Amino acid sequence: MRAFSLVTLSPEAFDDFSAHHPDGNFQQTSAAGRLRAAQGIEVEYLGVQENGKIVAGSLFETHRSRLSTFSVVHDGPLCDYRDRELTEYFMTQLKQHAKAKGSAQMEIVPEMPYCLHDSRGGELPADQGGAPAEDAVETLKNLGFIHDGFTIGYTAVPRWRYLKDLTGITDEKSLLKSYDKRTQWSVKRAASMGVHVRELGEDELQVFADIEQATAERRNFEYRGEAYFRKFKQAYGSKAHFMVAQIHIGEYIADMESKRDVLQKKVDTLQSKYDEHPTTKTGRQLGEESRNLAAAEKRLAEAAEYAKDGDVLPAAASLFVEHARETVYLFSGSVEKYKPFYASALVQHDAMLHLCVERGVTRYNFYGIDGVFDDPNSEGRGVLEFKQGFNGYVEELMGSFVLPVRPLAFKFKTVVRKLLRR
Repeated sequence: MRAFSLVTLSPEAFDDFSAHHPDGNFQQTSAAGRLRAAQGIEVEYLGVQENGKIVAGSLFETHRSRLSTFSVVHDGPLCDYRDRELTEYFMTQLKQHAKAKGSAQMEIVPEMPYCLHDSRGGELPADQGGAPAEDAVETLKNLGFIHDGFTIGYTAVPRWRYLKDLTGITDEKSLLKSYDKRTQWSVKRAASMGVHVRELGEDELQVFADIEQATAERRNFEYRGEAYFRKFKQAYGSKAHFMVAQIHIGEYIADMESKRDVLQKKVDTLQSKYDEHPTTKTGRQLGEESRNLAAAEKRLAEAAEYAKDGDVLPAAASLFVEHARETVYLFSGSVEKYKPFYASALVQHDAMLHLCVERGVTRYNFYGIDGVFDDPNSEGRGVLEFKQGFNGYVEELMGSFVLPVRPLAFKFKTVVRKLLRR
């Protein structure tokens, strides 16, 4: 008979546990606790001890309002759900704890993968993580949890994730080579067009917020607001990186003028050669280089229009969060007008290089996709194809579970919620 005990952990002890747990993540850290606390949510760090060692843990949230109290664990608890005895003990203890807090229900979203898929959604072989964790789901159901199901689509805590394994990648050259050809081209193209990536200071977060808001309005998703991003930075500190890709328009124009001048010389030389001795080959070369020159002139004219917006133009911005076992690409936005500069691809490349490869982290988490792989008209198709260009794989998580803690109160809330939706 195993001997477990529920213990309260210090923020430091919980962070250490999360850093070494196979499912540890940025939502299960003291930084996330500080963020939740700043939002008025009660947070605690609870763990299970066995033989003097912490074997499970959770950032436990209690949400209170005039009408309802409920408990939540985002991306957790951190527990081996295939260890039925441990899972049963921990969930029973958390249920009792939630009941003591006055909660009607406890909601959890385990981080443990249900099944792994290849980049296009196909199930991987069982020995590569493709065997569904049905036993873990059944364990939770047998404990009274109600499963939201194996849903498709975007959710607050994404059930479908896109990831890249960086094992064996040690420098920028090998990183770039690991992408598909089009994404390689996009990254190189952005770098050649005067696009540079830098980290925003805490006093510059308005730049990120403006781009994020414009993108949210364009794509119809929830905008968190600048105040939220400031709280996020304050909570996560140096682990949160607000990055911006900016077009240095003077650099771009100078480069384009140099290329235009080279093309002009080629056209002039070919024209003289053709005038002296016209041949089919020279005529074909002249036509090709003339078209290249016209394209360069067109891009220069477009650049002159962009220059009216300023000397340094923010084109894309992303928030990346460090965890000991991964870097997460959490939020992003881009300026539609500057889409031809491929700034979004360069931001991803820069983050993978500096926040993973250079610090020896092999897991890059692109975070949410909608789990639809066979519909070219899917709402999330563009996001999926962008992430697929970096050549990764897909994690399908178990999903959300709700455990009625005070059954009558939970049933009443459920009925009221249904009535309000009518």
